[in-house]
Amino acid sequence: MNATTELIQQHLIDPEICIRCNTCEATCPVGAITHDARNYVVMADKCNGCMACVPPCPTGSIDHWHTMPKASAYSIEEQLTWDELPAPLTDAALEAAGGAVDSAVLSSAPMSSTMASTSANAGEGGEFNSSVYGATTPPWSAAHPYANLHGPKAPVTASVVGNVQVNEAGTANETHHIVLDFGSMPFPVLEGQSIGIIPPGLDEQGKPHHARQYSIASPRNGERPGYNNLSLTVKRVVEDHHGKPVKGTASNFLCDLKTGDEVQVIGPFGTSFLMPNHPKSHLVMICTGTGSAPMRAMTEWRHRLRQSGKFVSGKLMLFFGARTKEELPYFGPLQKLPKDFIDINFAFSRTAGQPKRYVQDLMRERQADLAELLKDPNTYFYVCGLKSMEEGVVLALRDIAESHGENWEKLGPLLKKQGRLHLETY
Repeated sequence: MNATTELIQQHLIDPEICIRCNTCEATCPVGAITHDARNYVVMADKCNGCMACVPPCPTGSIDHWHTMPKASAYSIEEQLTWDELPAPLTDAALEAAGGAVDSAVLSSAPMSSTMASTSANAGEGGEFNSSVYGATTPPWSAAHPYANLHGPKAPVTASVVGNVQVNEAGTANETHHIVLDFGSMPFPVLEGQSIGIIPPGLDEQGKPHHARQYSIASPRNGERPGYNNLSLTVKRVVEDHHGKPVKGTASNFLCDLKTGDEVQVIGPFGTSFLMPNHPKSHLVMICTGTGSAPMRAMTEWRHRLRQSGKFVSGKLMLFFGARTKEELPYFGPLQKLPKDFIDINFAFSRTAGQPKRYVQDLMRERQADLAELLKDPNTYFYVCGLKSMEEGVVLALRDIAESHGENWEKLGPLLKKQGRLHLETY
């Protein structure tokens, strides 16, 4: 009799619908997800099936599990070459791969959501893991989002109707505000959602470029109210995280667009990073650079509601960081917003002759106000920007809460459960 084969439920990512947003890698508590210039993949020997990465994925590309003999699980090298998922192995193929299959012998099966939450919050070695506090459910009063209406195989065409630089000309981190019009094609979006842009042409391997994700910077009724349009905030990428010169394919394509040019769009994506709709709800928005896009959308929607006189808004606080005032997007328009409408706090880390200040530093300076908002169940926190900012921001929230008599071990998970703390970092 053949020996029984040990099977696993191998966790795989569908490269056809993955938009390479890095959410899965950022949220995996055991470091089981990695990527190259083209694909995101899961390491079979590290994945414990905790499911922490599944709810935040905006496309569902992460939620695939193939029954595989443990000894012949797909390697990282194999997965990085894929353009589509292989078909699941049949029972006959499983037996041919390793002998008689006992369907009861399965290891590394996905955990329940309860087990996943416990595992993720535990962390490794007791260190602080900021990502586990990010909500995967929207605020209870959020509007219903439409997601995944247009996939990579059936993108929709949008026309460029505006493209302007929104930080000071001649400074580093050139950032553009780009408006796309969808004509007669319905494309409903909400503040906090994102879209995918497919750059034209082929990559270095001679394959079509995959989509790049961009947060929507306009409110639900359009950059121009009543029109079927939306806006994006795009930084021209000219170097990598290590300062090495590199030309970002999608960002340079977008920043160079002219009025009348056409763009291939997929999406929209995102069902949790949404704003509350109930009166007197408070927003605390914490961002850096182009992470300001969803914050601009939320702020503009609240501003339009205020002008209509049909909505009683709660407090709005904005903590916005950049290297210098000149590099900060939308600096001018932000100065024109009424002071009794939004409480704006700027942090600049590279101002000549001044000490470096980051958003978490400003949060600690405003801890009395934030402590009261943390206690209020009508307050919702949104964090968007580079991954490097996330831990400092969540640690600041923890320290502020505890210094004002709150138990973070109870409050942190409660903020997540109630959809009150949203993290979107990359």
